[in-house]
Amino acid sequence: MAGAIASRMSFSSLKRKQPKTFTVRIITMDAEMEFNCEVKWKGKDLFDLVCRTLGLRETWFFGLQYMMKDTIAWLKTDKKVLDHDVPKEEPVTFYFLAKFYPENAEEELVQEITQHLFFLQVKKQILDEKIYCPPEASVLLASYAVQAKYGDYDPSVHKRGFLAQEELLPKRVINLYQMTPEMWEERITAWYGQHRGRARQPVNASTTALPADMSTFGIISESLSFDFKDNDMKRLSMEIEKEKVEYMEKSKHLQEQLNELKTEIEALKLKERETTMDILHSENHDRGNSKHNTIKKLTLQSTKSRVAFFEEL
Repeated sequence: MAGAIASRMSFSSLKRKQPKTFTVRIITMDAEMEFNCEVKWKGKDLFDLVCRTLGLRETWFFGLQYMMKDTIAWLKTDKKVLDHDVPKEEPVTFYFLAKFYPENAEEELVQEITQHLFFLQVKKQILDEKIYCPPEASVLLASYAVQAKYGDYDPSVHKRGFLAQEELLPKRVINLYQMTPEMWEERITAWYGQHRGRARQPVNASTTALPADMSTFGIISESLSFDFKDNDMKRLSMEIEKEKVEYMEKSKHLQEQLNELKTEIEALKLKERETTMDILHSENHDRGNSKHNTIKKLTLQSTKSRVAFFEEL
């Protein structure tokens, strides 16, 4: 009896000691995770748990972002998670994102996981046009993205059309030039082939270093932009312009050919609709036997000749 009471008391005590929890969903650039958090946890507790799970040591660049009505906000580390104006429905969703750009990415971003997360975020912000990037730089970034995903270029494996399903360029860049998807793929592949021997980590580092060329650092905003002026950018810009001109010339020649073909088809259609009388009229017209000319000739002849002519008709 005493043992049963003690057992119930122990169970009740354990039940009372269990902390209240709530569920959160963490969305990174390439994964989703769910955790049970204690209601007393502050933002730092949750943030540290996510970083430990990812194996991330360079934590100072990142933060947890959430939607507050129609605005974006960042989780404060010294404030309880549930004291923020977060949705009450579970799981509560947070986005694990880079909050600050380093001044020198290639030197400051040491861990591969850090470089990878920055790489994915920069790529997405360029494609979403939250970061402005000129066409030539967009193509170069696309070639880095392909190198990071596929490794070294192999013409026997990476054949024409292998990038058809990839989203690599902002729509603004695609719409800026009258170039086909095949032409863009050819240009990206040409630069992709030049990255041979570069491992995924250096490629990610090169890509994430690009924001360091911007005039403003610090917290990420929608006003970030790239302004590249090196030789690669100039050469790539010239190649794109050259290809655009060639495409325009081909397009003009093709349009002329189409117009000629259209004229020929229209002529054939008219010929098919011609009656016997139309053909006779056309032949008489070619011989100069028009109605006017015939009457003129008749007026110059004698009455007997004119009567004979009409009788023949």
